[in-house]
Amino acid sequence: MTAEEMWKKFVKECNIVEGEYDAWAFGDDADTLAELVRCGIKTGTSSAYPLYEVDDEPLPEASGYSVILDSKDEAVCIIENTKVYVVPFCEVSEEHAYKEGEGDRSLAYWRNVHEAFFTECMEEVGLVFDENMKVVCEEFRVVYIPL
Repeated sequence: MTAEEMWKKFVKECNIVEGEYDAWAFGDDADTLAELVRCGIKTGTSSAYPLYEVDDEPLPEASGYSVILDSKDEAVCIIENTKVYVVPFCEVSEEHAYKEGEGDRSLAYWRNVHEAFFTECMEEVGLVFDENMKVVCEEFRVVYIPL
């Protein structure tokens, strides 16, 4: 099912006013991370703030909807952001790392994986990662899984 098809089903079945949504896949291991979201294990994510500036994109907002896609661009579920905040990489909390649901869910694991991922993403646009770089942290809840 495409993102648009899932969104239309969600709007109709949940009787909500149709609004805007984003559709995206997680940048690293999209299938595994989408499944963690669908199962309710992954309730948070983070992204490099400087990339929003480079791409001239607005930051995500609390109460915004996203259709989560797998590696084949198939819709998996719909989430609603409950909280969005920006902190330096070095200040991301243990609580947020746990909410991201990856690996052993520890802050050490989160930092190791995300430093490597952010370094790669930043290098692609000619920027350099550093521990004081701003990170956009999102917390969300699954609001729709098609039957």
